[in-house]
Amino acid sequence: MRVLAIGAHPDDIEIACSGTLAKCVKRGDTVIVCHVSSGNLGHVVIPPDELRVIRANEAKKAGAMAGIEVISAGFDDLEIFDNNKEARDKLVDIIKYANPDFIITHNPDDYMPDHTAVSRLVFDASFTATLPNYESKYKEPAKLVPIYYMGTLAGVNFNPTEFVDISEEIDLKINMLECHESQLVWMREHDGIDFADMVRTCSRYRGYQCGAEYAEGFRQCQVYLKGTTKRLLP
Repeated sequence: MRVLAIGAHPDDIEIACSGTLAKCVKRGDTVIVCHVSSGNLGHVVIPPDELRVIRANEAKKAGAMAGIEVISAGFDDLEIFDNNKEARDKLVDIIKYANPDFIITHNPDDYMPDHTAVSRLVFDASFTATLPNYESKYKEPAKLVPIYYMGTLAGVNFNPTEFVDISEEIDLKINMLECHESQLVWMREHDGIDFADMVRTCSRYRGYQCGAEYAEGFRQCQVYLKGTTKRLLP
């Protein structure tokens, strides 16, 4: 199968679903991760132009650890928002390029505007990409495929309907997250947060919910024609 995960910022996928994606790679899937925005505003010391390059390199390094292709939609933080045709069209091209069998993205109800905007844009673009007469970079229309919403940060206001056991992938997940050094270091220094420990703890909590040592939780988008009788998550 082919899997596309679309996150707002370069570390969002590592936080929420990198264990699942690593498990997809292990079963033979082609996995593509897209970061819609660059994360250039995600620091209090490093200036945006410098941080943009740093975070892109961190994302590539993390993806390489699991055999995942990493691409970017090319926007900066807070440049993406609902009803943004430029962003929607870019995601149409990315979905057509990836040709996924299912998509993973942010929960529609999340804590920051980039996350909620990406969730809505993915929903809109995943339908738009199926229209044969909608102009885009790629001529062939995409398939209409299921969307899975990944968990929110710290699991706030998110009740999974499906779980993936990532007990064998948890160390890889944390190693991938730690590639995002620009984020983890300043969070330790400025906020007093051990982010890697937080993510591991949340994965442990999800594991308790489903009888695994570590797990990631998802909620399928329940709308007409996006359902399936198949188990797509690994």
